[in-house]
Amino acid sequence: MRAIGNFLWFILGGVLMGLGWWLVGLLCFVTIVGIPWGKACFVIGQFTFFPFGKEAISRKELTNQGDIGTGAMGLLGNILWFVFAGIWLAIGHVLSALACAITVIGIPFAIQHLKLAGIALAPIGKTIVNKEVADAARRHNAEVSVSQLRGS
Repeated sequence: MRAIGNFLWFILGGVLMGLGWWLVGLLCFVTIVGIPWGKACFVIGQFTFFPFGKEAISRKELTNQGDIGTGAMGLLGNILWFVFAGIWLAIGHVLSALACAITVIGIPFAIQHLKLAGIALAPIGKTIVNKEVADAARRHNAEVSVSQLRGS
C-alpha cells in the first residue's frame, strides 16, 4: 500500500513540492550561512517525494538526548527559518492540501500535505525515519518515563 501511495503522491504533485524544498535548499546553500537549513531542506525534500511509511520525529525524541538542533540554538534556527522560508513552504503545502481535498481520493494526500506544512514551519531538530522506528522510539521513551515514575 505504501508503494502505491508513494507512486500516486509523486505523480500527482508530490514531485512539485519536493522540488520546491530542494530549490529553497539550493538558495540556502548559496548564502553559506544557510547551509544547515539547506541540508534540512534536502532531507525533507526527499521525504516530500515519498512520504508514506515515513515520519518526521524530533531527534531528542528519537535518541532521548538533546543536541544543538533540539535546544535553544534549534529554536533560534527555527525562528529564522520561519521568517525567511518556512512560511512560504507551509503556504505551498496548505494550498496543495486544499487542491487535493477537493476529491475523496485526494483526502489522504491533503492530510500528508498538512503534516508537511507543519514540518515546514519548524524543521530544525527533526529527522525522518520509518514509522516503525518512530513508534519504537516513542514506546521506549514511554517505558523509561514509567520506570522513572515508579522508581520515585
